[in-house]
Amino acid sequence: MIPEIHIEDYDYGLEDSRIAKYPLAERDQSKLLHYRRGNVREYVFRDLPSLISPGSLMVFNDTKVVPARLHFQRESGAHIEIFCLEPVSPAEYATAFSATGSSSWKCVLGNAKKWKGDILRLYNQDASPEISALDLKAELLGRDEKTGTVRFSWEGGHPFSRVLELAGTVPIPPYLNRESEAIDTERYQTLYARIRGSVAAPTAGLHFTDRVLQDIRNKGVDMENVCLHVGAGTFLPVKSSLVSEHPMHREPFVVTRELIKKLMEGGRELVAVGTTSVRTLESLYYIGVSCIEKGIPQDVQQWAPYTREYPYSTKEALGAIADYLDREQLDSLVSGTRIIIVPGFRFRIVDKLVTNFHQPESTLILLVSAFVGGDWRTIYDYALSHGFRFLSYGDSSLLERV
Repeated sequence: MIPEIHIEDYDYGLEDSRIAKYPLAERDQSKLLHYRRGNVREYVFRDLPSLISPGSLMVFNDTKVVPARLHFQRESGAHIEIFCLEPVSPAEYATAFSATGSSSWKCVLGNAKKWKGDILRLYNQDASPEISALDLKAELLGRDEKTGTVRFSWEGGHPFSRVLELAGTVPIPPYLNRESEAIDTERYQTLYARIRGSVAAPTAGLHFTDRVLQDIRNKGVDMENVCLHVGAGTFLPVKSSLVSEHPMHREPFVVTRELIKKLMEGGRELVAVGTTSVRTLESLYYIGVSCIEKGIPQDVQQWAPYTREYPYSTKEALGAIADYLDREQLDSLVSGTRIIIVPGFRFRIVDKLVTNFHQPESTLILLVSAFVGGDWRTIYDYALSHGFRFLSYGDSSLLERV
C-alpha cells in the first residue's frame, strides 16, 4: 500500500546563512553528527573511522561529475545555457563520452524561449585557442516542456568527454546561488570518483580524504564501490502536498558480481556512503525479485517496495541476481532505479549511513526519516542549534538504522 505522506510534515527552518556556499579548506575537518538509538553526539569527520566497526563492509559511489553545463550564443547575441542530462545517441554513457565529431543528449535549456532552432555556437569570450579550435555547435532536434534533445558537433577528433572538460563548467547546485568557480572543479568531486556520468556529486563522499580512507582500511573495514549516476532530478523539489503524487526520476547504476557475492554472505554491518549508495543497494532486493519471477533484471519502479508483500529472503533475491549474471557470463549488473524511500520502507541491506544535511521537504529528508524510524527532527534540531553547515558543501552525519 502506497503510504499517505504529506511533504509539509518534513519541513524545517533553513535560513540561507546556514547553507554552506563553499567547502572548508580541508575536507575532513567538517563537523560529523553521530546518531544512535535516539542519541546524538558531535565529532569531526576525521573521527569517522573510530565509529566504524572492524570487519564492516563500507560501500561508496564512485560516479564522477562531468562539467555538463555549456554556454552558447545566437547570432542575435542571446545567450542559451545547455545542461547535459543523459545521452541519447549514442545512448550508453561510456560510448557517448568517447564519441568523436558529434553526440546527442537530453538537456535542460536555459533561456529556451529565445532559441528559435538555429544552430548555436559556443560562447567563447576569452576562450583559449584549444577551445576555439573545437568550433563547438549545438542543434536543437526537439523539445518538450522542460528539456530538449540537442545534437553537439565539433572539430579536432576529441572525444566528447574532452570537449566537456575544455568547454563545460561544473553544474553546482542551484541553491548555492552563485556561478561555478575554479574551486568547484576539484572540490565538487569525491577523491575516489572514477566513472563519468553524474550531473551532481554524491555529496556525502566530499568529506573523505586519503588519510580518512587509509584509517578506515587500517580498521579492517572492507571497502567496495557501486556506481549510480546522479541526475538533475536530485535538485527537483517535491511540489505536491502528497508525496504519492511526486514522480521519481530514473538513475542508472552498476553493481559488480563481487559485491553481490559479499552481500549474500551477510553477517557484518554494511555502511553506505551517501543516499545514492543506499538507493542502489536497497534496489537490489527488488531486482532480485524480478530475476526470480521473470528470469531477468528489470528497473525498480518508484513504489515497488510498498505495493505488495514479498516472500523472498534478501539472500534469495541476491542469489537470483548472481545466478543471472553467471548464466549470462556478466561481471556486473547494469540496471536502473526510480525507488523512493519513505517512512514505512523496510531496509534489507544497509545498517549505517553517512550523509549530509538535506533540503527541507525533499525526498532525501524522507529517506533519512525512514532510516531513523521517524526521528529525523532530533538530528536536524541538533544540527541547527549547534552550528552545523547544511547541504552539498556542508557538514555530515553518521546515522545508525533504527
